[in-house]
Amino acid sequence: MFETSDLSPPAEAVRDEHAPDALVIDCERDFETLPPAQAEDLGLLVDGLDPVSYPDAWLPADAPTLLARYASSDLTIGMPGDGSVVWTRQTDPPIVLVKPRVEGSPEPFIEFLLAEAFVELGLETPEHFLGFFEERYVDLDRAVERGPNSTYQIAAALYDGWLGLQTRETFATWHDQADRATLGDSWQDAGTRLEDRVGELSRAVARGDTDFADATELACAAIKHAIELPAPFGALDTDAYRHHGREYAIRWAEKTFDALAE
Repeated sequence: MFETSDLSPPAEAVRDEHAPDALVIDCERDFETLPPAQAEDLGLLVDGLDPVSYPDAWLPADAPTLLARYASSDLTIGMPGDGSVVWTRQTDPPIVLVKPRVEGSPEPFIEFLLAEAFVELGLETPEHFLGFFEERYVDLDRAVERGPNSTYQIAAALYDGWLGLQTRETFATWHDQADRATLGDSWQDAGTRLEDRVGELSRAVARGDTDFADATELACAAIKHAIELPAPFGALDTDAYRHHGREYAIRWAEKTFDALAE
């Protein structure tokens, strides 16, 4: 099901700088979360496995089953919302998994997704929002009050946005580096494709055309592309969020959902 993959010179240059030990692995089958037996098969390609686990107290009583499994001692790789390229440090060395769903995407965009994974690996931040929110995840759940799946989606989006605040400075430098200019072009092109959708978000939510959790996901995905965000999402594109992280995210959620309730 798994086999190691070669990299293009631009993606390899980014890996060498940010995550030199990372292995890139192509997956034969698509997945959101790898079945435990298949996840353990990765042990044949790496030196060791080190499953992450978190305290039960960090989860609301009605947390989605997959989130509870991720928090347990089970080796859980890949979660809903992760996208086409997934990275994990639960293996030694860390790995980047490429799902078959990328087939048909432009090659420069796939290279950008790989390069993005290497940059994120190099930050040594948590690989999932639960490691970001920690015990405050239950506070986010209380602020959202729209059910466990909406809380999950909004938490994943908020963490993605926070990561984007860390990574976009690196992405923006690629235009000036001859060996990474194509990656810079792909980053910019992906942002351009999002601009019109992001600009319409507030009106789409007000009309009921877009669920608020979906809107949050799109807005936070745009942060890494340095796109101007409409209210209330513009408050997430700030140095305050970058520096204060989860506390800022929870306060934003409290204020935002109080305003929506009114």
